[in-house]
Amino acid sequence: GLLGPNGAGKTTLVSILTTLLKPTSGSASVGGHDVVREGARVRGLIGVVPQENNLDRYLTTRENLILHAKMHRMSPSSYNRKIDELLSLLNLADRQKDFPPKLSGGMQRRLVVARALVHDPQILFLDEPTTGLDPQAKRLIWDYFLSLKGKRTLFLTTHNMEEADFLCDQITIIDNGSPIASGTSAQLKDMAESSWFYEIEVHQGAEEYLQVFQGLSFVERSSLQDGQIEVCLKKEGSLGALVERINPRDLKRISSRQPSLEDVFLKLTGRRLRE
Repeated sequence: GLLGPNGAGKTTLVSILTTLLKPTSGSASVGGHDVVREGARVRGLIGVVPQENNLDRYLTTRENLILHAKMHRMSPSSYNRKIDELLSLLNLADRQKDFPPKLSGGMQRRLVVARALVHDPQILFLDEPTTGLDPQAKRLIWDYFLSLKGKRTLFLTTHNMEEADFLCDQITIIDNGSPIASGTSAQLKDMAESSWFYEIEVHQGAEEYLQVFQGLSFVERSSLQDGQIEVCLKKEGSLGALVERINPRDLKRISSRQPSLEDVFLKLTGRRLRE
């Protein structure tokens, strides 16, 4: 998994590793092959799911897959079997004669995934593969990616922390073009253990209480999520001192929670919006 705010260098890195962009300095290899000197070998090893659904709108679902297979010099006997398998696995078999504009966004996304897998790549690059999908479509694609574990290397970029937490064995966070943290999800979450996380629900005045909390020196950060206040206290912060600011009649519920991958991400990259 590769995480980072907008402008951190995720797309640039993926473009270099997939041979779409030449590095200005340094070197990179994929599957043991240099991305500049052995670009053709690299392209034969990889499949790519780009951010956009760049399907050929004038070819049917099946024809989009056939075109990709022919580009990789596959024989009809080989690619027809593979296409049948992928269409079935990604629940597109009954739409194989439809053109992309007739497919929903989720179906188009599944077709892009199927296209990247037609030639049976060893390494699959996934650039924000589930952006804009509804929960059902997202879960279907997640389950399919999980089924590929141990069979292929999957390289995922995403802004969805839940997705990274659920799918990735190893995660690297980058900012300003450089890695700032790397490890398993659990290892990264350990970086936030010096802070204390609480969820506070009040009967009324949530926005007013949020403003109060944001002005306290021992509060690292606080935000309003789905009507409840999420507070991160610094290590020296006191829950009792925080509760003292709440009218007992307003307090509905308070609970602690474990740090999330998003907490670590915000701690390392900051909360400032990026272009």
